[in-house]
Amino acid sequence: MELLFMLLTVIGLCLFEIVSSIDNAVINAEVLSTMSAKARRWFLFWGLLSAVFIVRGLLPWLIVFFTAPQLGFLGSFTAAFTNSQGSHEIIEQSAPILLMGGGIFLVFLFFHWLFMEPKAYGLHHERFFHRHGVWFYAVVSILLSTVTWFALKVNPLIAFSAVIGSTVFFIVHGFKQNAEELEHRLMHEKKGLSDVSKIMYLEVIDATFSIDGVLGAFAFTFILPLILIGNGIGALVVRQLTISNIDRVKKYIYLKNGAMYSILFLGSFMVAESFGAHLPVWLSPVITVATLGFFFMKSWREVHKKQPAIKDIRYLD
Repeated sequence: MELLFMLLTVIGLCLFEIVSSIDNAVINAEVLSTMSAKARRWFLFWGLLSAVFIVRGLLPWLIVFFTAPQLGFLGSFTAAFTNSQGSHEIIEQSAPILLMGGGIFLVFLFFHWLFMEPKAYGLHHERFFHRHGVWFYAVVSILLSTVTWFALKVNPLIAFSAVIGSTVFFIVHGFKQNAEELEHRLMHEKKGLSDVSKIMYLEVIDATFSIDGVLGAFAFTFILPLILIGNGIGALVVRQLTISNIDRVKKYIYLKNGAMYSILFLGSFMVAESFGAHLPVWLSPVITVATLGFFFMKSWREVHKKQPAIKDIRYLD
């Protein structure tokens, strides 16, 4: 049973990392197309090492360390391998603080996508919310106030974590907006950056985009090796898509929708658990796989619906 849980967790983490990183893969592919072959090879090799082992390996470790500093820097990682009752108790006591901050970040991320970002409308209500994008700030402000009010009655640190989660969201959102503007300059201005500057830019962007996947990973498990394996495999797949099949992936227009609804579910689970709800360990990976599967099939049907039309046009020509 424990082996099945570990396998299901790694699969869920891997799929979540892949789909939530599609935007990052698209940016990487477009910027890499403006670079020399040598610079592309350098980024794809060394950038992969930094993406898997430094960003997706070190960041979860640092998050656990700052959430439970009593464990120590090394102890925050080795706690997953030991049977120390004290270490497990410290992690359990600190978990609500981490879950609240990460959950608020993910829920804010979903609502920003729902209200503000252009998208292929996968469900009927998405068009309505996108038309009323001005309400995004009102919705997240009311949500944060409500969650903080109830969290104060449980633990002031959990309430403070909710505020930290919202702060991190707006900081990361600012970086992403700047990335989109810089990408536009790189692709449309004749006088661009050097290859070295572009590599540094891609590394920073990769670290920024990875925050979504790393925080979402804690909805699956607190076992750092599983997070590293699942997110690492996902990062490997994203790098492969970047250099080979990114145009084919972009045809599946509802994959981003699936990623964002998964983010909503995972963020909600994290907030609920921070208030003491006991959810089964299999819920997060199963919901993630089911949600991504639904929107993948919806995208697949859309792709195959367009293919006969293209064939008909060619036949008429």
